[in-house]
Amino acid sequence: MLNPLRIQNSLTGKKELFEPINAPFVGMYVCGPTVYSDVHLGNVRTFVSFDVIYRYLMHLGYKVRYVRNITDVGHLIDDADEGEDKIGKKAKLENLEPMEIVQKYTEDFHRVMDQFNALPPSIEPTATGHILEQIEMVETLLENGLAYESNGSIYFNVKEYQKNHHYGKLSGRKIEELISNTRELDGQDEKSDNVDFALWKKASDGHIMRWPSPWGMGFPGWHLECTVMGTKYLGKTFDIHGGGMDLKFPHHECELAQSVGAHEQDPVKYWIHTNMLTVNGQKMSKSLGNSFLPRQLFTGDHDLLDRAYSPMTVKFFMLQSHYASTLDFSNDALQAAQKGYKKLMNGLRIIKNIEYTTEKGVEINEKIAGQINQLCDNCYRAMNDDFNTALTIGHLFNLLKKINSIPTQNLKLAEIGEETFNRMKATFCSFITDVLGLKEENNLNSEGLLEVLISFYKKAKEAKDYEKVDEIRNQLKEQGVVLKDMKTGIDWAYEE
Repeated sequence: MLNPLRIQNSLTGKKELFEPINAPFVGMYVCGPTVYSDVHLGNVRTFVSFDVIYRYLMHLGYKVRYVRNITDVGHLIDDADEGEDKIGKKAKLENLEPMEIVQKYTEDFHRVMDQFNALPPSIEPTATGHILEQIEMVETLLENGLAYESNGSIYFNVKEYQKNHHYGKLSGRKIEELISNTRELDGQDEKSDNVDFALWKKASDGHIMRWPSPWGMGFPGWHLECTVMGTKYLGKTFDIHGGGMDLKFPHHECELAQSVGAHEQDPVKYWIHTNMLTVNGQKMSKSLGNSFLPRQLFTGDHDLLDRAYSPMTVKFFMLQSHYASTLDFSNDALQAAQKGYKKLMNGLRIIKNIEYTTEKGVEINEKIAGQINQLCDNCYRAMNDDFNTALTIGHLFNLLKKINSIPTQNLKLAEIGEETFNRMKATFCSFITDVLGLKEENNLNSEGLLEVLISFYKKAKEAKDYEKVDEIRNQLKEQGVVLKDMKTGIDWAYEE
């Protein structure tokens, strides 16, 4: 019997049996990108990880509503208390409307996700599309006595919340330590306490993105949008909320507090967080010069890269590590991933082209058939263990050994029987393409292959092997290519 699906819940720190609130429906919310710059690899890893979770839940038969937001309201940084509006700054520098910046980087984000073969979410709401709902939640928190106005801004009252609830239960932070460690930031003098966080900020004269509210012109705080959109599309309590580990505090902690403060119930059953990236053992960061953009990996245009790596190679590399583990980039690791990915793709090509055939006098070998069924079970066991893609890939390679034995006749199909063969084929193909989201990348140089065929054509002409000449001509014509015998040599053209 297969083990049931268990998820490592960041809220409890334990692996818990996955029991959806409204099975077979599953609600999943993932914090999406802030669209003012190129998507970075930390984002990619998070979204690739949740794409696999989304895919696997659907593979198990769940109906998943996957919500991933776009942050486009021009928040300030550092909990909306200091810094600058990044979208507004970009718009001024490039002499564009803020929404042109938003559109540009949203399209770039989608393009990168397509390159990694990630499925689009069920719903992709924007923060700017939900300003009214955010204002309504601020009003609810004010009515519940958990927020206060100060100079046109609204802040969440953490100490008041702490009287009946536990602020810090997701991140493990203690409120006393938070108060003592809080830095003096611009706007802190507006707060009753330094630990309080912004729900709505009064817009300064230079802040481009602003909206009218009962408290004047302003914009929502960083944490509010996800709480509002998660509630709107998934309900006051839903199954899975995720993001990078860096969002656990303060973003997700504040989200949790806002939801409880507004609705008197925990908003999420299972919190999931992906881990950070390192490069050759060092934390990936722009300041260290060791951060990569996806396109730099694809082109090899970076001082730390020996070569270019395809999107599926990078994705396969990411999936070789559990989402909650630190992932270390290096050329050696990427090159090994490239070899591993190609081995799986070769196996996929082989098994897709094999159909079961019987063979007289060959009986089913129960031992071998049992081994194959066990390997298929192991793929599910690994994914059911908190979506462990690393273990799953290991089991797929063990299945690959069996698949590679078929063309060499070291394993005869009749030895394993039709039912086991069909299960092996279905498991191998579906886990690679449907669950892990890997696909074959055709990196063949079509013009280079055409030149090889033309060279064969030329040799056949020189040898006056006209039967071979006609054969090559006809085969190329079937592919939409016409050969032309010119005085200067042999040329080709697309058939008109």
